[in-house]
Amino acid sequence: MSLPASIRLPLVLTLALAHAPLAFAADPAQLDAANTAWMITATALVLFMTLPGLALFYAGLVRAKNVLSVLMQCVAITCVVTLAWVVVAYSVAFGDGGAANAWWGGFGKAFLAGVDAKALRGTIPETVFAMYQLTFAIITPALVVGGYAERVRFSGMLVFSLVWLLAVYAPVAHWVWGDGWLARLGLMDFAGGTVVHLNAGLASLVAALVLGRRRGFPETPMPPHNLTMTVTGACMLWVGWFGFNAGSALAADGAAGMAMLVTHVGAASGAFAWMVCEWVRFGKPSVLGIVTGMVAGLGTITPGSGFVGPLGAIVIGGAAGVVCFAATNHLKRALRVDDSLDVFPVHGVGGVLGTLLTGVFAASALGGVGYPEGRTMGGQVLIQLAGIAAVAVWSGVVSYLALRVTDALVGMRVAPEEETEGLDTVLHNEKGYSL
Repeated sequence: MSLPASIRLPLVLTLALAHAPLAFAADPAQLDAANTAWMITATALVLFMTLPGLALFYAGLVRAKNVLSVLMQCVAITCVVTLAWVVVAYSVAFGDGGAANAWWGGFGKAFLAGVDAKALRGTIPETVFAMYQLTFAIITPALVVGGYAERVRFSGMLVFSLVWLLAVYAPVAHWVWGDGWLARLGLMDFAGGTVVHLNAGLASLVAALVLGRRRGFPETPMPPHNLTMTVTGACMLWVGWFGFNAGSALAADGAAGMAMLVTHVGAASGAFAWMVCEWVRFGKPSVLGIVTGMVAGLGTITPGSGFVGPLGAIVIGGAAGVVCFAATNHLKRALRVDDSLDVFPVHGVGGVLGTLLTGVFAASALGGVGYPEGRTMGGQVLIQLAGIAAVAVWSGVVSYLALRVTDALVGMRVAPEEETEGLDTVLHNEKGYSL
């Protein structure tokens, strides 16, 4: 039975209005279980990079009398950064910042205010997002340890790491990943070419300059005391890096899959290129060389891991192996800077190289994701250069000030006789080996 037009029209309008909110209102953010599970896994992988990965990698590179000091530094940094992250650093990096949002996140999320079990960041719990970002905040100052290893006071290292986290790392993380001014400019840094590697590399170089060289450097040979330990840690870094780069997609999707693929390709390409360079120059390839090239490849592919394809990964990783090899063997010696574990030539130089090449290989014609509408390769490379310059200046200047302030407060360098005896005994009253 058909209804009269006088009844039918009002009824249709009423039903349409009743369903309008469902049709036109934006759907609220919903938790995605698959994304959440992946991000919890990625978080564990990135923490695994520091403990035990980086700790073992660095500890094997120093002399036997300092092995425990490096392990202790990595564990202590994990503790201090975690507490500072909860209290204020997460807020500075990822808070909304109010009117100053382009520069820092403010104190609105201090003590993780509002980060409860129901809070979401996209499609994952904000608790997971905060914990994932914390693992990045842990490994970055831990990387700096390599710049002043074997001669730094434990108390000085702790104070400097805390100040550096708050004054350098957290603001730069906000600029790039917290909707800060570099993000708005269009900088492509998927997982930390500037925030992590360039940042840590510059801080390490400045620390090596401020603290001065180890006694006897470079005349006295200071070879690694346990390469087996170093290779073990390096292999852990390779595996953990999948969480570092693929996890930065913040979802279990195609972007994460491509990031994982190019991360592995970049590492292999970097390791192979370094091995070949060493083989040609010295006549024999070394295990230290191949794992250092692997780390260089991983660090250099990091900024582009979400933007480039396999072709870009091969070129970027290979370039890392060649350029970082040259930086380690020529630049470091020319400057006569005792960056003890080559943090600047590997991470700093690699971060710059990878950030620049991301601007090239993000081009869709080269297998990348392409540029925003209206932007050319040249324009993107200029933005990448601007990001590199900004982070380098900030990290260099503020790291220097942080080191000077810390040295005035608690002292940064051990006494000459303490350095000769070894930090394990002097600072911790322990020995790494009893044989």
